[in-house]
Amino acid sequence: MLIIPAIDLKDGQCVRLQQGDMNAATVFSEDAGATARHWREQGARRLHVVDLNGAFAGKPVNLPAIRDILSVAGDMPVQLGGGIRDLDTIEKYLDAGISYIIIGTAAVKTPGFLHEACDAFPGHIMVGLDAKDGMVATDGWSKITKHEVVDLARRFQDYGVEAVIYTDIGRDGMLSGVNIEATVRLAQALTIPVIASGGLTGLDDVRELCKVEGEGISGAITGRAIYQGTIDFREAQELADSLS
Repeated sequence: MLIIPAIDLKDGQCVRLQQGDMNAATVFSEDAGATARHWREQGARRLHVVDLNGAFAGKPVNLPAIRDILSVAGDMPVQLGGGIRDLDTIEKYLDAGISYIIIGTAAVKTPGFLHEACDAFPGHIMVGLDAKDGMVATDGWSKITKHEVVDLARRFQDYGVEAVIYTDIGRDGMLSGVNIEATVRLAQALTIPVIASGGLTGLDDVRELCKVEGEGISGAITGRAIYQGTIDFREAQELADSLS
């Protein structure tokens, strides 16, 4: 199982939000490239990058910081989301060296776009589904839809997405533990991998996730925990490797 460090970009800086609130951002670094290099040196085998300004603006914003990350990533895959609303943007990011594109709100609001993206760039499209009490949230978590996360994930699986990144928005940035039950429920309903996101706090969460890896959970994204030191990234990845 992959433990995947998150680099969330706001105004060119590496930050973490509390429950998606742009006004509740904690700055952890002003150098995105140095942050990416640090996690690579700590043994990361993939990076999760989010253009937070882009997610709210609906178009790429933090391009210089993303280029800095790619310049040091080397052969380490980078998955990127935030503000991706058209095929041209996807193509430019893939050409720049991004390995996987994450489509979130746009997938829910305009599923035809997601379908087109999967057809145009097979093997490179993931979908990010954020949910609260099993219902999908959009627009920076400000709106709760009437879509059940399992139903929507099944439809997107048929489109050809590579994986589903599932975030329990009640736990993201709160250091309150991963919602194992909901993540397993989603993974069991799909044949593509699910990557857990939101709430990873300590090594016990890693152990619990590894117990259910066989259900189809391929990785876990971690942000605030590794920046605040409640979990040591290298130790977490080594633990996951030993249990997988």
